[in-house]
This record gives sequence, C-alpha cells and structure tokens, in this order.
Amino acid sequence: MELAIYNIEGKDTGRKAQLNDEVFAIDANEHAVYLDVKQFLANQRQGTHKSKERSEISGSTRKLHKQKGGGGARIGDINSPVLVGGGRVFGPRPRDYRFKLNKKVKQLARKSALTYKVQDNQIKIVEDFTFEGSKTKNFANFAKNLEVEGKKILLVLAGQDKNVYLSARNIPNAEIITASDINTYELMKHNAILMTESGLDVINKL
Repeated sequence: MELAIYNIEGKDTGRKAQLNDEVFAIDANEHAVYLDVKQFLANQRQGTHKSKERSEISGSTRKLHKQKGGGGARIGDINSPVLVGGGRVFGPRPRDYRFKLNKKVKQLARKSALTYKVQDNQIKIVEDFTFEGSKTKNFANFAKNLEVEGKKILLVLAGQDKNVYLSARNIPNAEIITASDINTYELMKHNAILMTESGLDVINKL
C-alpha cells in the first residue's frame, strides 16, 4: 500500500510512502481494540475513592431507644446507614483497576487501529520537518496547509522535537507522540493522523 507524501506547505511532493501491509492492511480485530482501549483507560484511574462505613463514622454508639415496647421499629446507634449522617452500606473502597493484557493482543490492537485509520483515509504522510521557533502560529499554519484544521490531530514523530511540541501545545485537540510510544487509544481518539517519513519507518516495523 502506498500513500502520497506531503510537505509542510500541504503540497504533494510527487513521492510515495510504502506502508507495510502487515501493519496497515491486516484483518482488523475490533475486540482487541476494545480491550486495549479499556486497559489504557483503566490504567489512568487512581482508584482512591473511599466512603465511610458504619464502623468508621465518628458518632455515639449509644442505642437510641430500647429494643421493644416503643411501638416503633428497632434501631441501633446514630451511625446506622438508615439514618441521615450514618455510614454507607457497601461503599467504594480504594482499589487498583489495572489488568494484564498479552503483548500480542496489544500489538494486534495497534495494527487494527492503524488499518481502520487507513481505510477511513485519516492518515497523511509528511516530509520530515522542524520549526525554526516555538510559535503556535507555526503549527496552526501547518495544520491549515494539510487541511486538518479543527480536527483531532495526532502528529507522529520519530523522536522528540522541542520546537514542534511547544508550537502544538496551545492548539486544541492536537497531540504530539513519538512512533515508539504510539498506542491504540491515541489512534482511535484522533481523526487526523499525521506521520513523518521517519516516524512511518518506525511504525512499519511494529
């Protein structure tokens, strides 16, 4: 599979980039994508939620009235969950939401996500570039030239580039990622994937 290569001015260079069919043209597995995205989001959860149960409430343990003979329902102390200000029954407790996913499943999910993006024409290949300075205007013009302005942009670079990162920092819905850190969640989240030639070389070896 081949895609046209554009420069930062949005013009077709006349050259073609070769996409590895084993990465960009596989039999996509939707369930693997679901599992990988689910794991990514689960790993972001802190799991520090906690509510106080009956035994943890600061209140008197005196029995409010006698068990029988009062004509009403029996009741214990003021910390009872049925009373306002009492403890909570089966409330949330701190826990770890992370779970394990096999490497081959994660690899399949990434390749499936890339395949979906190619099929939807959401991937563009760009010549390797950098900006002279770290100005938001640089990235804004870059996005406009490539006709992805206003979309959720994911720019995939081969390595870190400070000027490019700082230029994109204030652009809404634009993220910079290195090819080695690419993941299924970021791919599915964005609808305009821009890859540099050197970044594509890394992804072709996934």
